[in-house]
Amino acid sequence: MLERYDDPRVNNEAAELFFALLALLCVAASTGVIVLRIIARTSAPARELLDGLAPLALPVPALVTAVSMLGSLYFSNVVGYRPCVLCWYQRTAMYPLAVMLVIASFRHDRAVRRYALPIAGIGAAISLYHWLLERWPTLDTGSCSADAPCSVPYFENFGFVTLAFMALAAFVTTLVFLTLPQGSNRDSLSTTARKDPS
Repeated sequence: MLERYDDPRVNNEAAELFFALLALLCVAASTGVIVLRIIARTSAPARELLDGLAPLALPVPALVTAVSMLGSLYFSNVVGYRPCVLCWYQRTAMYPLAVMLVIASFRHDRAVRRYALPIAGIGAAISLYHWLLERWPTLDTGSCSADAPCSVPYFENFGFVTLAFMALAAFVTTLVFLTLPQGSNRDSLSTTARKDPS
């Protein structure tokens, strides 16, 4: 672990635990949606439940990326954790996503998926590599520097939740919710109603 910031006004551990729990909540929500999508192929009630989640396709990624951006700024500017090279790459993906998705959520603009999905995918790949690098430092391909090493996390909760894992959870949640189907049952019902006015 890297040296902690010593400002007594900053409660590092509480913030670390709070954001670690948010990351686990993201993992649970994403896993739930993925399982529901699998079940929905053969189950009408699951399809209805999945359709009920459709309105969350933009607000959830907007909230997750915005909180992730604010969290990263808090850890670097308030707590004093210096971002490594891979952290900067993840921020390069996360910050524009947050702005883009918040605006798209207010405008109900589903077309943002064309731009957001590739960025979230790239961010997820970098975060996954970063998290694996923390587990196995020998995976380093020369991206680490001595003053801000990518392979040494500032903290770790529950034995695996680091800043890289938090970013990975946010990117995956963004991908999962942005790809939610858009109310297929409701659309087909409304189409049927238009064809058969009786």
